[in-house]
Amino acid sequence: MVVEDEEAIRALLRYALTQAGFETVMMETAELGLSAIRHKLPDVLLLDVMLPGMSGIHMAQQLRREPRTKNIPILMVTACADESDRIRGLDLGADDYITKPFSPNELIARIRAVLRRRAPHQAGDMIEVAGVCLDPVSHTVRCHGTLVELGLTEFDLLQFFLTHPDRAYTRDQLLNALRGDHRFLENRTVDVYIRRLRAGLGTTGDTLIETVRGVGYKLNTPSP
Repeated sequence: MVVEDEEAIRALLRYALTQAGFETVMMETAELGLSAIRHKLPDVLLLDVMLPGMSGIHMAQQLRREPRTKNIPILMVTACADESDRIRGLDLGADDYITKPFSPNELIARIRAVLRRRAPHQAGDMIEVAGVCLDPVSHTVRCHGTLVELGLTEFDLLQFFLTHPDRAYTRDQLLNALRGDHRFLENRTVDVYIRRLRAGLGTTGDTLIETVRGVGYKLNTPSP
């Protein structure tokens, strides 16, 4: 989500973000942004500091106070290069701070860096483990070079495992990672999606995704 009141900058950001593979939602005010976030959480928020009505600083404060929105990655954007303003924004919970004018390429790099730290499964980078290659931008998976057809939930599950290898997760933890916001999944359906994912990856799926007795599942990376 981009909250920016200048139309020319919104158009530039929409183009740059779309070219980089992000789906974008554009809002002109903090009030509109908060209203939209009540319906669906964004993966990352690009927030202008100086906005008509509620400022970006106050919007960030409000998001950080609420349990549902406190972990949204936030990048603050401002025309003011004063160090004290940047420090204030970071102290209020912003993950990064960028000043206008900025390079679209630099902005994309900063967004990806924030996502790698806060939500690596949303960063948009191509991932390859044990011959399984997942491309989030084209939404494709290849297993040893062969294209694999996966459903949306199986794709998201594989993406999460590939970005969180060698750690066992309970079904509840996997559900929390997969649900996103307002996404309905039942606890035991995790087993169904695991079976489908393993089947889609063939023999590789059986060795890559391990059942951890009494805990849940984990993805095994091969030893060097």
